[in-house]
Amino acid sequence: MADILKTIEDQLPKGTVSSTIFEGANIVVYTSDSAFLKNGDPAIKDVVNSIKKRVELRADKALLMSQEETEKRIREIIPVDAELTQIIFDPQRSIVVVEAKRPGIAIGKSGSVLKDIKMKTFWTPQVQRSAAIRSKITEKIREVLYQDNNYRKKFLNSIGEKVYKEWNPEKIESWVRITALGGARQVGRSCFLLQTPASKILIDCGIDVSSNGKDRYPYLEAPELDLASVDAIVLSHAHLDHSGLIPYIYKMGYKGPVYMTPPTRDISALMALDFIGVAYKQAAAPLFKSTDIRNMVKHSVSLNYNEVTDITPDVRITFYNAGHVLGSAMIHFNIGNGLHNYIYSGDIKFGKSRLLEPAATYFPRLETLQLESTYGGKDSNYPSRKESEQELLDFINTVISKGGKVLLPELGTGHAQEKMLLLDDAMKTGKIPKVPVYIDGLIWDISAVHTAYPDFLSNSVRSLIFADKNPFTSDTFQRVGSPLERKNVIEGGPCIVLATSGMLVGGASVEYLKEFAESSNNGLCLSCYQPAGGLGRQIKEGLKEAIFNVNGRDEKVSINLKFLAIDGFSGHSSRNELMAFVNMINPKPRRIIINHGEQSKSLDLASSIHKSYRIETLVPKNLETIRLR
Repeated sequence: MADILKTIEDQLPKGTVSSTIFEGANIVVYTSDSAFLKNGDPAIKDVVNSIKKRVELRADKALLMSQEETEKRIREIIPVDAELTQIIFDPQRSIVVVEAKRPGIAIGKSGSVLKDIKMKTFWTPQVQRSAAIRSKITEKIREVLYQDNNYRKKFLNSIGEKVYKEWNPEKIESWVRITALGGARQVGRSCFLLQTPASKILIDCGIDVSSNGKDRYPYLEAPELDLASVDAIVLSHAHLDHSGLIPYIYKMGYKGPVYMTPPTRDISALMALDFIGVAYKQAAAPLFKSTDIRNMVKHSVSLNYNEVTDITPDVRITFYNAGHVLGSAMIHFNIGNGLHNYIYSGDIKFGKSRLLEPAATYFPRLETLQLESTYGGKDSNYPSRKESEQELLDFINTVISKGGKVLLPELGTGHAQEKMLLLDDAMKTGKIPKVPVYIDGLIWDISAVHTAYPDFLSNSVRSLIFADKNPFTSDTFQRVGSPLERKNVIEGGPCIVLATSGMLVGGASVEYLKEFAESSNNGLCLSCYQPAGGLGRQIKEGLKEAIFNVNGRDEKVSINLKFLAIDGFSGHSSRNELMAFVNMINPKPRRIIINHGEQSKSLDLASSIHKSYRIETLVPKNLETIRLR
């Protein structure tokens, strides 16, 4: 550790460095020399080329202009057209965060506006996009990153100290292994432990929301999982079956980093807060508290796609677009300075949708691929997106023509926003009648997150947002934010309701189903994965009567409404798409580990991949360990 910092200081002009500190795997050089701050970039570039690490030059606190004067200067420098919304100071790190509705204008051509701010105030400006839909919850989540700045600075430095603890670019470790703690031969509670002689990394840590008892959670009691020795958590995406138990890990005393994309950070916190709310509504004690969620956010390290960073002395990660939901990532692990390259796919969609681009298929190096198999069985091919969209629109037309209401239970992220884009377009083009589209539950806040990260969306949606034609702010949609508003929807006329949860295991969708179920004029369309034993799966299999809690009492309610199940909206790859992904991936892996699928589907996909591509395939069980090298 001392060697790398000393190497940097020795290469820079004497008297220019006041301190050098780690910020995660990056290194920050602080200077109180204003001339060096303005003209020191060439010297910093020489250092970067020498040590092959990211190094940033910032002003020492003593050099900074006052916050009041800096805010005044920023408002003078940034063009009015940028629509500046907020300025947040992080004095411990000499950073000022500028939120604007048009960040490109705030940045300026080739960063000219930001450079002007830095030269005149000595603060290092960072620009982020303001959400087009305001959400107090997401604003509070972001605020956590700038509260108690001194702790955050120390925390980021502690990551660097661990990463460079035994800094040696030539060091090669001798073995790599992965242990399944959940999500093997099943959908739900995804959790894997990646180990080398120098590192222990937890990949995802989710909850099986459709199960009860111990089967709901990963095997955290496994002897090889000692939270005190875990170096990092890496999260692929925000769905609860991948992220839901991470706040609990912090409750249990973990104080290390969790790596994820910025949208995943915001959405996973929202999903966790909703999980607490659902527990209270079901009169159950929540597994963790909001303070544990704050802890998760406070310890988060956000990375964009294709951004490379070291997370331990011998492991480097890169996120690639997974095409599943906003911010979802395939995680590339470069282990032992090229000793072994391993990709954890998380959940992937290798197909174009309205919302997202398909999963990436090109990687620098690859030996082992771990691939999901939710729809991996031979019978798991579903209609095209175009056919599925038409089927849904026909169903909506049928129900609305009878004066009924259409209920679309949705996952908070992904499915819901895809449907919003479809419904808005269908109404504007006259394919379905213009009736109210009500958004209930977490969907509204998560849609707000989508408006803040257009760079993670499909090219077409991103273009609409940049052209001030944001589809998520369309007057097609109306938010339901209170019990009274929900009552008005239930008692009102024909409408379409998008509500969580998509699996009918709690949330607003169950409340609407309870009220809509007995009328044959109403309609229910399920398009999310429905786990075995869940209410959604039971209705799909022909359930005609369900028990709901009505005014504090359990009552039987007849299921008479029109029903439609569509798989074509899935954010998961179909069987054909999974096979096409393996065919297109470059370079070809030597080994493929299959997970995240019911046992028959996992085994079927593994067999087909082996027969078609002659690649070694493995289908581990939970608690099984595979040596990768």
